[in-house]
Amino acid sequence: MKVKVGQGSCGIATGAKKVADSIDVMIKRDNLDVDLEVTGCVGTCFLEPIVDVYDDEEKLTRYVNVKPEEVESIFKHHFSDGKISSEHVIDEEDEKFITRQQRIVLRNCGLINPEKIEDYISEGGYEAARIALTEKTPEEVIEEIKKSGLRGRGGAGFPTWFKWNAARSNEADQKYIVCNADEGDPGAFMDRSVLEGDPHALLEGMLIGGYAIGATKGVIYVRAEYPLAIKRLENAMEQARKANYLGDNILGSGFDFDLYIKAGAGAFVCGEETALIASIEGERGMPRLKPPFPAQKGFWKKPTNINNVETLANVAWIIKNGGDKFAEFGLGESKGTKVFALAGKIKKGGLCEVPLGMPLRDVIYNIGGGIKNDRKFKAVQMGGPSGGCIPAELIDTKVTYEDIVKTGAIVGSGGMIVMDEDTCMVDMARYFLDFTRKESCGKCIYCRLGTKRMLEILERITQGKGKDGDIELLLELSNKVKEGSMCGLGQTAPNPVLTTIKYFRHEYEDHIYNHKCTAKSCKPLVTYTILDTCVGCTACARNCPVGAITGSPKGQHVIDQEKCIKCGKCLESCRFSSVNLD
Repeated sequence: MKVKVGQGSCGIATGAKKVADSIDVMIKRDNLDVDLEVTGCVGTCFLEPIVDVYDDEEKLTRYVNVKPEEVESIFKHHFSDGKISSEHVIDEEDEKFITRQQRIVLRNCGLINPEKIEDYISEGGYEAARIALTEKTPEEVIEEIKKSGLRGRGGAGFPTWFKWNAARSNEADQKYIVCNADEGDPGAFMDRSVLEGDPHALLEGMLIGGYAIGATKGVIYVRAEYPLAIKRLENAMEQARKANYLGDNILGSGFDFDLYIKAGAGAFVCGEETALIASIEGERGMPRLKPPFPAQKGFWKKPTNINNVETLANVAWIIKNGGDKFAEFGLGESKGTKVFALAGKIKKGGLCEVPLGMPLRDVIYNIGGGIKNDRKFKAVQMGGPSGGCIPAELIDTKVTYEDIVKTGAIVGSGGMIVMDEDTCMVDMARYFLDFTRKESCGKCIYCRLGTKRMLEILERITQGKGKDGDIELLLELSNKVKEGSMCGLGQTAPNPVLTTIKYFRHEYEDHIYNHKCTAKSCKPLVTYTILDTCVGCTACARNCPVGAITGSPKGQHVIDQEKCIKCGKCLESCRFSSVNLD
């Protein structure tokens, strides 16, 4: 019997390490014939901690939301008597979160032990590298990627084969392949899960990419805030070297290739490839003008190819199964699958991988389970700070690069932040603009100062101090920031503002002209009052942190609006629906 405990960052954060330790104690104490292993995140983050039990015939029983104190009662009967604890087994509805997906990038995540190269090889790992290095020329590898239609999964959606071909076409004594694993979008955690759950998929993709462009050295630029990902990558690289999948004369092919890791400081601007290169070289992460492009002069002025984790994690599958097979998934020019991180006001938060072309409605409702507490769906932010808000009336938009761009958003790296009716769209735009303002490198005046001025206007509006003409000024500044910025950070920073004004202009107008927040979430624009139905239970007064509520027991209570800090404790504590929020 084999037991695997999901120990990605999400699992560990919810207590998976303690669950694993409790199972380990039980196995040793009772001298059970059970192998305890680690695995990564399977994507159902809303069910963590997850424990998978495989019997001798490899039949899987998946226990979810397991607490350390429940280990004894759940597994004592399972290990000894083969009795399944139905209370903790994943139900059919939650299983659909996985079964409704098409998993290529996430094919091994949550199933194999990421710390054992043998597990990866047993699933066909490094077979694609053998095919590429011993049966195909670099040009044939690039042609296979071209047939697949694979586009960059980091944001821009640029054809992968074209970048590879450009780097191959530039002659040099040294070339580099770089993986951008910096993943800076708020709410995005796709790359982290692949690095933690299937690190060899990235290494194999980089090995094949290096062979295709003629690079003998590679760099994985991963944010320092991902310590577990770095640890598992380092372990995987060491194992790959011992097995001759990295190093000299790989698989007897005569091709030499090796990798090292560069831990980045977590600057969002380093997602831009020239800023990333500067950071690897030890300089401040600031973009530079192009051309020359990295394929011409990149890392140390040598031809360099840069792809993100998800892009490279597709490569081995494509080479092994064929570019035509990959192109069967998707729609139009958007081929293959895409991993999305579902976050926000959604019932089933986690990672899902679906064919491009699936409607947003299916992703949010059929896979994500719909909106928390069955609230009304309002919008989804796609593409992170560089993307935009897609409103409820466009929920049937197909998730392709072309269709999403038409809405004003972008597919981006794959973040989907779902919002319900209680989300203020003006405040959402303020949040994302605050992020991009802080992350600006400051090189461009329009980005450095334009985002600051836009943020000041948004802050005034959310504080009830908006003025006539603010909307028009935001639109004017947005266009100037887009036109005057050198890199993608500044060029896309206004997108959340532009899309929220486009689809939710009435909310801006309510804030400015009526001094009301439609979603009732901007504190300076809401008022708490106690209705005549108050029974004088005193719960509101007892829970008010500033003593703003007065009244006698069994008598009408009143809120002093001068003292009220709009914390909402009175509304939360009232059991008689006698507190009104307006």
